[in-house]
Amino acid sequence: MLALNSPFVSARRDGGQFVVDAGAAQGERTRIRCAILINAAGIWAPEVARAIEGMGQERIPRIYLAKGAFFSLRGKSPFGRLIVPEPKTWRQGGIFTLDLAMRGRFGPDEGWVDTVDYDLEGWPIAHVYAAVRRYFPALPDGSLTLDYAGIRPRLNGPGGAPADWLLQGENEHGLPGLINLFGLESPGITASLPIADAVVGMLAGRPPPFAVDPTQYGNYHPPGAVAAQLPPKQDGKK
Repeated sequence: MLALNSPFVSARRDGGQFVVDAGAAQGERTRIRCAILINAAGIWAPEVARAIEGMGQERIPRIYLAKGAFFSLRGKSPFGRLIVPEPKTWRQGGIFTLDLAMRGRFGPDEGWVDTVDYDLEGWPIAHVYAAVRRYFPALPDGSLTLDYAGIRPRLNGPGGAPADWLLQGENEHGLPGLINLFGLESPGITASLPIADAVVGMLAGRPPPFAVDPTQYGNYHPPGAVAAQLPPKQDGKK
């Protein structure tokens, strides 16, 4: 069953299954029973987790919202392939991509926000020209136009080191049949098939596919069994 326009309201365990309450367009609620519940709600995943009865609040990480602005390029594309420059440049909007119509686009130019808002009015653009011109100095003035914005759920905020995605199964939170996927951003689309394989494995009782560093996730403290998967640190090395 595919239920569109049905916002998640709550879930609880009952008789070995989940009872899920969902909203509907007319305001009424629908109740669904399922044996497996996968929380893959992106920027809303922590909010969904908090609405699941029995989900320990201390197991729910805080997410930080990284808003990215994308810019369309007027005129013929100067490149015929993806270009990913060094990190300083690509974080300022310097990544070049092509859409399905082979139109050029730069971005994202990232900035931290506190609320989910896709408006781009007033978004600065001068530094994006400077970033792109580090490898494409012939970029003409006035050739970039604000196109659209996206928001990524990051597990560490401004100044923090990048944190891995956080996959939780029963071993991590104690609820049979529940999988939480926290911090998955756009590379999660590229990796969707391996992520699905990992979820199937976790439902069968296997651990998450990679170790969890308990220092990465702020207020989230993973169980000792997961943290113990990390290799021992050597002196002078991270």
